Amino acid sequence: MNIKDTISGNKKKTILVGGIATVLVLGAGGAAIAGVAGNDGLRGGDRDRAGEAALEHVGEGEVTDAERGDDDDVEAYEVEVTRPDGSDVDVKLDEDFAVLDSDDDRDDGRDADDRAVSEDERAKASEAARAEVPGTVHDVEASDDRIGDATAAYEVEVVAEDGTEWDVWLDDRFTVLDSRRD
Repeated sequence: MNIKDTISGNKKKTILVGGIATVLVLGAGGAAIAGVAGNDGLRGGDRDRAGEAALEHVGEGEVTDAERGDDDDVEAYEVEVTRPDGSDVDVKLDEDFAVLDSDDDRDDGRDADDRAVSEDERAKASEAARAEVPGTVHDVEASDDRIGDATAAYEVEVVAEDGTEWDVWLDDRFTVLDSRRD
């Protein structure tokens, strides 16, 4: 064995060890990035504030999940509260932790939004929604969403004349409770 073989052998070992270390570091970093990118869960102060707002709205229970809203959601945060009886309430909050909406599964097992909407209801809801947001109604559904202190009976999807999409919530008398750009 000559000096050239010794240097060449060490170089191969150095390259091999360096390559393995690089793969391990990149793999660990990629896993960490993937973990953060795929996790919308709230932590720290935002989770505490969102949880407090949701619990105040529901009245009792335990926060079992809290996450940020997606970019295309109206809500900034969504919090799930599980009551002592096992029922869940999903509470949607804006960026200031004010309640926008909630969905309570405590009802008789059937949500109010599971019911069919009659043609007469559809016509009245469409008329009321178009008065709020001039445009074309794309869908009318029964709703049980909490809007402020009221419960919506209908949710109407409207595409405004400028092409923007809106959700309009109405009570059982077809009075507008709220409208939000979707």
